[in-house]
Amino acid sequence: MADFSHLVTSKVNIGLVQELACNELLNILDKCEGTKVLMWDESLTGPTSLIAKPSLLKERNVVKMFPIKPGDLPNVEVRNFIFITRPNLQLMNAIASNIHSEERKSKVYSKNFHLYFMPAKSLLCEDQLKLKGVLGSFQVIDNFKCQLFPFDSDVVSMEYCDAYKELYIEGDLTCLHQSAAALCTLQKLYGKIPKIVGKGRFAEKVKELVKTMTFNENVGGNDKGSIDQLIILDRSIDILSALATQLTYEGLIDEFYGINNTTVSFPAEKFASPSEDINFSRVATSSEKKQIMLNSREELYVELRDKNFNAVGRVLSRLAKFITSAANERHGEKTIQELKKIVETLPKFKANETSFSTHTTIATLIKDHISQYEFLDELSCEQHFMMCVDLDKSNDYIENMIYKQKPIEKVLRLICMQSAAGNGLKQKVLDSYKKEIIHSYGMDSLLKLGKLEKSGLIRIQSGSRSYNILRKTLNLTVEDFEDFQEVTPKDISYVHSFYAPLSIRIIEHSMKPLGWSGLNDILSCIPEPSFEDYQMTNISSSGRRDSLVSEISQSDIPKVILVFFIGGCTFAEISALRFLSQQEENNVEFVIVTTKIINKNTFISSIINQ
Repeated sequence: MADFSHLVTSKVNIGLVQELACNELLNILDKCEGTKVLMWDESLTGPTSLIAKPSLLKERNVVKMFPIKPGDLPNVEVRNFIFITRPNLQLMNAIASNIHSEERKSKVYSKNFHLYFMPAKSLLCEDQLKLKGVLGSFQVIDNFKCQLFPFDSDVVSMEYCDAYKELYIEGDLTCLHQSAAALCTLQKLYGKIPKIVGKGRFAEKVKELVKTMTFNENVGGNDKGSIDQLIILDRSIDILSALATQLTYEGLIDEFYGINNTTVSFPAEKFASPSEDINFSRVATSSEKKQIMLNSREELYVELRDKNFNAVGRVLSRLAKFITSAANERHGEKTIQELKKIVETLPKFKANETSFSTHTTIATLIKDHISQYEFLDELSCEQHFMMCVDLDKSNDYIENMIYKQKPIEKVLRLICMQSAAGNGLKQKVLDSYKKEIIHSYGMDSLLKLGKLEKSGLIRIQSGSRSYNILRKTLNLTVEDFEDFQEVTPKDISYVHSFYAPLSIRIIEHSMKPLGWSGLNDILSCIPEPSFEDYQMTNISSSGRRDSLVSEISQSDIPKVILVFFIGGCTFAEISALRFLSQQEENNVEFVIVTTKIINKNTFISSIINQ
């Protein structure tokens, strides 16, 4: 059963996001009397678990839930079928197929159909339903106004999977309007945000939309809310961090197993207890999966998730000693008071044991992956690109991968990294890669390359090498990085073991005395607009538009910065922001909002695959 108590632990109560979305869903269910079946856009089934408990849906007479698929509707004896979907033409065809199937069964409808679009209706989709002859079959066509899904007390996602692809390949700006609407929703919950800064042409568009919506809807009035500043960043200003291998515990879990809506699936047989083997009980097969929820409700996971993987063993070793010591203390003669105390601590002791066992198994699985020569060679290749080594020639490791027909996504990711680090590829290098890729993977691979070129991830070299300039100016690659810094980090570069994400380094520098304006020279190296704007005139006690640090100096209360990523952010970037918030001198809390949490695999796949 879902529990949302972990969402309310920070200064900004993210539980309000969950409550708002849950109430929207319950309002939809309450409008429909009697028993009902929910037909979900399959991409929404996971996110919905983040806003509503299954028991709550049952209380509203929801009998079953199914994904929307073409063909016959599920054979369930209910009157009401409620379709909840994102605006998607393929899903409109599937819904039309469901309704036509019912028509063939009976000339008179025996069921009532309701259709809700998340987050808003689409004229294009309604036209498609009209074309299919089913638009008039719905008793209700309305909006499910849910834009945000709470992942943790400091992380919220729109779960908008194709934002980057839509913006940079298809030229569809829908996600910008939805992003602005989501930010306005946050202002309705937490009050008006006085200052907005950012980098990127799409970030600037979102800022303008936010200001317009805030003014038109009179969001927040004239009172400052609990969030002090909004930073909006385009994913395109820092492609390397999206493509890089994450080396934090949470990041590696996501890259190898995929964390979807705070839940991850592992091979179930790896978690079989020793007693199961001894008693010859049924042991899980290799095809079975064990689902584990990962969020801040679990103390050990909170301690582990943001650590470089090389520091995880030390934490687990310490906990093992604690558990052993606690177990030994329970033996021997005890007084009544001592026994009572032991009984009181048993639940927590058992929870610690379970948590320790789970994460020891996960860490072992991760260790098996990162110890492979293939992983280490691939990591070495990308780190060479981050250091701007041999960018002007075809890379031997990439050519070897192409020759061996390794997964094309892996090949294209490294080529994209070489392009990003070198401000593009030399024509002869790109031509060489294309020739070899077509020879190994066939002509279809040209379509994937074409999408990456259209998105700007692969391009011909031009202009100065802005990444190399930024690398030196902002110390993005820490050349004297030593192993101990992974265990006791002093810099955000620990999340990639020597490379600091540019996106987070920019935020870190914006917290210095001159604030965002002090970044002008640095930001000018990135060929995208930057901006600094205000929604309120007097945002400090002195009545001046002060920098963030001068505001911080006036109070011991931590300031809150909302960071919004258009096009996705990684768990490594989230860990880096958490690291900054833990430094006492910064006195800042971050709330991270993103169109989608991504990793190197999902980012590339979302662009090159259908």
